[in-house]
Amino acid sequence: MPQIQNVNELLERTQFLIGDALSAVEATYATELASKNPFVRDIYQHTSRFRGKRLRPILCLMTAKACGEIKREHEILAAVVEMIHTATLVHDDVLDDANVRRHVATVNVRWNNQTSVLYGDFLFTHAYHLASQTESAEACRIIGHATNLVCEGELTQIRNRGNLNLTEAEYFSIIDGKTAELCAVSCLLGAKFSGACEETIKRLENFGRLLGKAFQIADDVLDLIGLESNVGKTLGTDLFQQKMTLPVIRLLEETSGNERQQLLELLEAGTEEAGREIIRRAREANVINAAIEYAHQLAIEAQHELQVLPDSPAKDVLLKLPVLSIDRAC
Repeated sequence: MPQIQNVNELLERTQFLIGDALSAVEATYATELASKNPFVRDIYQHTSRFRGKRLRPILCLMTAKACGEIKREHEILAAVVEMIHTATLVHDDVLDDANVRRHVATVNVRWNNQTSVLYGDFLFTHAYHLASQTESAEACRIIGHATNLVCEGELTQIRNRGNLNLTEAEYFSIIDGKTAELCAVSCLLGAKFSGACEETIKRLENFGRLLGKAFQIADDVLDLIGLESNVGKTLGTDLFQQKMTLPVIRLLEETSGNERQQLLELLEAGTEEAGREIIRRAREANVINAAIEYAHQLAIEAQHELQVLPDSPAKDVLLKLPVLSIDRAC
């Protein structure tokens, strides 16, 4: 097969390899969330437009394909992980006071914060109910543990808003929970329920974790320099809410004296004008490009973990996922 060169080719290959399984995931997702309540149906239809390229279900199904065959359990678990991810997005939009998600109004804007919180809870509870259909206590345990780590990551990030002394180590601990964990568990479940050996399961879990970290760094860069019309969600929330991300942490590390004090004052100001000045300084110091380069290093490490797999078209797709998920920020 020819090498995958861009996102469109990746999506075409993905559809060819696991398209039927992805359709089954979508059907499972919709069936689980079906409700006789017209208000709940309205929210579901609205939030169905939040979901993008289905990265986490693709990771679950593609690792399953690379390790053996896709089973019904994989389709259920892929829907579960996507449900949990969507719940975190709905809650995040409240925390970030965001207005737009995937080019449509967020639930908190379309309705209110209370609706967002309760609908996120609705998604969480349905995810656990759906997971029980696998009749695997271990699957439920794995998913429950992963969700706990995601929530811990989000809580730690909230606790550190305004902490302008956040270190890189603390930053990576946060994103390991709030983003990388769901990518890691998607790969773990794909490999485990295909009957892969423990070494393969562990290395694919680490592949997902590294990919998730790289993805989050790219997302943080987009929040600084992306175009909202292209990205499709509210940008600039990190600076306004004093959430420290890798480029800003490194900018502070490389600045001293009066310039560092000025930078701290700009971060504390939280205005659009201050944000523009911070971005200008970040570009000048080359910390944005450095962050993207670090994300690419993580992508290379992720690809290395795939050496445990035999050659296959599914492995080829997995090899391309880390880099192409970062390139959207370049």
